Amino acid sequence: MESCPTVKNILLLDSEGKRVAVKYYSEDWPTNNAKEAFEKAVFTKTQKTNARTEAEIAMFENSIVVCKFVQDLHFFVTGGDDENELILATVLQGFFDAVGILLRGNVDKKEALENLDLILLCLDEIVDGGIVLETDSNVIASKVASHSIDSGAPLSEQTIGQALATAREHFARSLLK
Repeated sequence: MESCPTVKNILLLDSEGKRVAVKYYSEDWPTNNAKEAFEKAVFTKTQKTNARTEAEIAMFENSIVVCKFVQDLHFFVTGGDDENELILATVLQGFFDAVGILLRGNVDKKEALENLDLILLCLDEIVDGGIVLETDSNVIASKVASHSIDSGAPLSEQTIGQALATAREHFARSLLK
């Protein structure tokens, strides 16, 4: 009997290999230092690849790592060495596209950090406990959007980040008039 596809971790790193958003589902890296060392090693190994147009697949420390880069962000999905590369690539593409939808096509480190809550919700919608739940970026983005309050809500019901984003949008509109 075959088991469900599993993911060991999903990483979103900046252009220097530093964390933006990471989620680990495996005990292969028990300490934070081990996790950071893995992230640095994966970043160093893949930084020279041309993973901007399509995902690249690499074997690393008995794991399959699938990566894709856009501007100053590096997206990674890691699975076991016996995992199906196409499934890992589909998970990566779903995450990549959902982040693009949620950030309205402006996918860079600054925008990602300003919307970190959406990215972390996105990770939760894609994988739970290492088991792949969803790979369709439109479904992922709509579930994440339904969790967050829209900008039409009263300011008293918004988080600080959402209120600042709403104020920024209103300010930009007033400048454009």
